[in-house]
Amino acid sequence: MMAAIRAAQLHQDTALFEKNPTLGKKLLLSGKGRCNLTNACDLELFLERFSGRGQFLRDAFQKFFNQELINFFESRGLKLKTERQLRVFPVSDRSASILDVLLKELSACKVKVICGMDVGAVLARDGRVAGILCNGKESFEADRVILATGGLSYRFTGSSGEGLEIAKKLGHTVTDLTPGLVPLKTVEKYPADLEGLTLKNIRLKFKSGAKGIVSDIGELIFTDSGVSGPLVLSLSGQVADWLKAGRKVLLEIDLKPALSLEQLDERILKELKSSSKKSLKNTLKTLLPLRLVNAFLNMAKIPAGRMSSGVTQGERLRLVSLLKAMPLRLSATLGMEEAMVTRGGVSLKQINPRTMESRLVKGLYFAGEMIDVDADTGGFNLQAAFSTGYLAGESAALD
Repeated sequence: MMAAIRAAQLHQDTALFEKNPTLGKKLLLSGKGRCNLTNACDLELFLERFSGRGQFLRDAFQKFFNQELINFFESRGLKLKTERQLRVFPVSDRSASILDVLLKELSACKVKVICGMDVGAVLARDGRVAGILCNGKESFEADRVILATGGLSYRFTGSSGEGLEIAKKLGHTVTDLTPGLVPLKTVEKYPADLEGLTLKNIRLKFKSGAKGIVSDIGELIFTDSGVSGPLVLSLSGQVADWLKAGRKVLLEIDLKPALSLEQLDERILKELKSSSKKSLKNTLKTLLPLRLVNAFLNMAKIPAGRMSSGVTQGERLRLVSLLKAMPLRLSATLGMEEAMVTRGGVSLKQINPRTMESRLVKGLYFAGEMIDVDADTGGFNLQAAFSTGYLAGESAALD
């Protein structure tokens, strides 16, 4: 949509082909229906949130970045707000508000929107785009085509990878496609008993041999097969790479990141003394969510009926250790159907970062998730989609 708008703003006859009955099906799901459309951090911090290939987007971001995107919507009457971690949302808290602005702008720019049209191939002659083939039989002439069909995540929205297949048929390399921003499976089964429980203000450490990643402070959610939540999703890409390489991966949950081991030991000693006539289970309720207490005692190998006054020094030290590093062994990521984004896509070597044009086929441009870049949660992926779309639309119009 952004690519079509920008091309039409530059006085080009522009048609947008969509295989769904309506536009923006995936956009409506973003940010749990609220649409976290960008992040207000600066360019350098923004690029760091991409998985090693963020520099490819520097030209696109210098052309159209977060402030330009915010201005785009606010100048068209949509009020936005910045929440914690600098995430930007519409004040309405509705993704539909973002879509409404885009639809109105498409109409204002006289973009011809053709829904229910499945593009199966981009036609090329002598190394240059000649048109597209739809529904297996109907062809349309075009001397510039922008492919923005997404990856494989949220397949039910129409992202089934056909755009990547079109790129392949035109000679492009598509790197391995794997789930990104995805929940993780654990070897241990007890997370299923805690399904839905959210741990807040915690820190995660992922370990694989000598390598490790430490998260910010944030949230984790237990699922029926393991763990999810913002901290897990943001770091799942690196974990996926380790698991794919056959490496063992351990997750340690620091339940009390604000306290050192010594401070925590003092705190527990104080709690045990002041609650000496209570069961340990009741005492731990002051430190842990109630639903976690039984599993925690099992991990500490302390009987559930132990009184606070009967806790040994060894048991106390095990409690302290667990509070700072509650372990979970990771076995796999969930599949693409559970992923928020697709990692992998059209090789960056075959796309000109200054224009988003293919280096193999003249007049062919790429935008959005089908390009081999992906980022953390927080508005980074959507900004990349808007920016690459804007740059592709402008470049195609000025070609």
